[in-house]
Amino acid sequence: MEPLDILAIGSHPDDVEMQCAGTLLKMKARGYRTGVLDVTRGEMGTRGTPEIRAREAEKAAEIMGLDVRQNLELPDGHVWCNEESRTRLVRVIRALKPKIILTHYPQDPHPDHAHTAQLVREAAHLAHLMKYDGENGQERHFVNAVAHYLFPRTVTPTFLVDITEFHEQKFDAIRAHASQFYNPSGNDPETMLSGSDFFERLRAVEQYFGHLINARFAEAFVVQEALNVDDPVALLTRPMNPYS
Repeated sequence: MEPLDILAIGSHPDDVEMQCAGTLLKMKARGYRTGVLDVTRGEMGTRGTPEIRAREAEKAAEIMGLDVRQNLELPDGHVWCNEESRTRLVRVIRALKPKIILTHYPQDPHPDHAHTAQLVREAAHLAHLMKYDGENGQERHFVNAVAHYLFPRTVTPTFLVDITEFHEQKFDAIRAHASQFYNPSGNDPETMLSGSDFFERLRAVEQYFGHLINARFAEAFVVQEALNVDDPVALLTRPMNPYS
């Protein structure tokens, strides 16, 4: 398989769509190879079934134009950073060979999200150790950076991505997970995501981050390590994106 440029890893089948689908769409439009790894099948979710959610994930993948979407098939609600999970993820990373990984914030209050962040950071490091799981026969792989999404409002983003051009397409990908969101004719129990104002609130977050860079909509990320900037002039003199 040809290596990926960017791999987004989320605990549940709709996590990536809500937090960084705009960035994935933008990178795909620029010719990069993109992928998503869902850590669980979302079987503990209040709404939907694993089978329904798998079909929804496939539909969302088509909307995002992903080169690959896989599922690590760890148990939903029981994601742990143990040796079995680390080895399983290391093998996926070595197979897909992403340059950059996007994933949850380590201090996310959802246990699966926090444990996924820890799992990703450890597996990304272990993937380039030649002797880790060496008997599996895979080549080691170095991940250039791990960036985190969905962090507390008190945390300052390291960088933001203007997704204005891809905002509506991102919301199309989110809506592909129809079982999880507002349905006035449905009888499923209510959740944090199923309220009639959820999309409005999500859009407001993207507008806030967009405001910080003079764009209509943006997605925000945190990188824990220092960034190696080759050309600070090119980075810091990019024109602002005025909008009406």
